[in-house]
Amino acid sequence: MAQSTSNSGGFFSFFSKKPPAYVSEAALPEGWPQPGPFDQVVKKSYPAYRAAFTPSQRPNSGFWTLFKHIKSQAIPMSAPVEMTMATADRGPTEMAEMGFIYPSRMVGHSGAGSKDVVVRDVPACVAYSYTWQGTRNDAAIAKALAALDKALVADHVTAKRYRILSYNSPFISRSKQTHELQAILK
Repeated sequence: MAQSTSNSGGFFSFFSKKPPAYVSEAALPEGWPQPGPFDQVVKKSYPAYRAAFTPSQRPNSGFWTLFKHIKSQAIPMSAPVEMTMATADRGPTEMAEMGFIYPSRMVGHSGAGSKDVVVRDVPACVAYSYTWQGTRNDAAIAKALAALDKALVADHVTAKRYRILSYNSPFISRSKQTHELQAILK
């Protein structure tokens, strides 16, 4: 049970959990909305963007391939990292590729980037998004997918594909990391 005490006109709560808050480590791409709100489905619009992609089913190998690419091209790091999900009949099953989103469409150029990397210009999109703070694991993804499925059915819309946006590096505690599962609409 939480207790409150008065202190100089303010309140201090014991045993209360702080609400989730995004910890920014890198700039968002030009025109991108902030992640959130947390633990609910919202509809978001994203501008067209440029990103370097590599096929990968393991985030660590994809990350290092893309990190070497942006370093060799002098591309600044931005957040989030995009993980395009392979889809089955009922949503995402596993990561198909990882992408580093460029800070702006004016940075770099599309086409072959380096070995195992292709740079693509991605069209603007609308997504239903569920944001959470904590570990990116099967249970968290399942919870986000259930919330997205419920919203998609209620609004009579269909997902074209799914992606996960992860905003933090391993230097941020897993309990403070921000992720979004998104259903990109048809």
